[in-house]
Amino acid sequence: MAGGKIQKKRHGAGAGGGGGARLQGGIPFEKSKGQHILRNPALVDSIVTKAGLKPTDTVLEIGPGTGNLTKRLLEAGVKAVVAVELDPRMVLELNRRFQGHPLSSRLKVIQGDVLKCDLPYFDICVANIPYQISSPLTFKLLSHRPMFRCAVIMFQREFAMRLVAQPGDSLYCRLSVNVQLLARVSHLLKVGRNNFRPPPKVDSSVVRIEPRKPLPPVSFKEWDGLVRICFNRKNKTLGSLFKQKRVLELLEKNYKTMQSLQLTQDAEMGEEKMSADDVALLANMVEDLSMETGEEKEDDEMEMDDTDMGGDGRTSFKEKIMGILQQGDFAEKRGSKLSQVDFLYLLSLFNKAGIHFS
Repeated sequence: MAGGKIQKKRHGAGAGGGGGARLQGGIPFEKSKGQHILRNPALVDSIVTKAGLKPTDTVLEIGPGTGNLTKRLLEAGVKAVVAVELDPRMVLELNRRFQGHPLSSRLKVIQGDVLKCDLPYFDICVANIPYQISSPLTFKLLSHRPMFRCAVIMFQREFAMRLVAQPGDSLYCRLSVNVQLLARVSHLLKVGRNNFRPPPKVDSSVVRIEPRKPLPPVSFKEWDGLVRICFNRKNKTLGSLFKQKRVLELLEKNYKTMQSLQLTQDAEMGEEKMSADDVALLANMVEDLSMETGEEKEDDEMEMDDTDMGGDGRTSFKEKIMGILQQGDFAEKRGSKLSQVDFLYLLSLFNKAGIHFS
């Protein structure tokens, strides 16, 4: 079930599908769990249609609630539906609703927190989720192996637009860059708040996420280390960002460590491919990835001039960094304007020079 109120008290799964503000029997839905009921059956049908289901598909549904979306998925003729639901009241309602149903043998209900439980094999994820778990769930899905074919998920509209944002868009952020490295993301449809009961405070959007196969040949630790710096002050030039004392000290420390281990660009990072462990790191980055505002923080970082560098060695390293940025014509560019190709090229320039971000 979708929810418009972002809270971080509990991770949960809510109900999807139509209905009122209470279950049969008068059990109330809980807004704190994102339990807002999608009451428009035409939207349920549209979501199922846009998923492109096949008879051989195993479908993962998150937050099935009372089972209206679940019922449509089963009726679409898929091989199986695995529904993960946190609320025991909803699990009871699901089991009661499908008891004796002709398609009940194709349904498996798992009671638990989707962020904590081990997900089974699935081909497609179709879900109307509590919005407070949007970021960690997205990256948990993208780190799942074996890879699924696609996910069709309803998110809070602003989060959805960050997922699909392009360079130069006001909502383009680390979330956009990291998700689009791992998957192709497309906006399917907008869902107004009045399609829910009770109405949430925000509109929603349905997004399609298709994991890239194969994943780009890059270490995710390296990638996110670079992107984190570039979006620290996303409207500052890279030349300015990479002159910050903290950044230069970090990169110089990494450089000296790699040199002491006698690692070259070909010995490790140059040939390292992205792994599931790399991708799973993102699930731990919820706080600063989930809902960035796009507003710059107070800039308390000082740029280093040559008198701050503490000797010829530090000055030389700063010149090395600036030389790399100038080589790729990046010194005057801003992270908010860079594409995936730009970030990959910039990372390759740094790595070839022995500069690493992890």
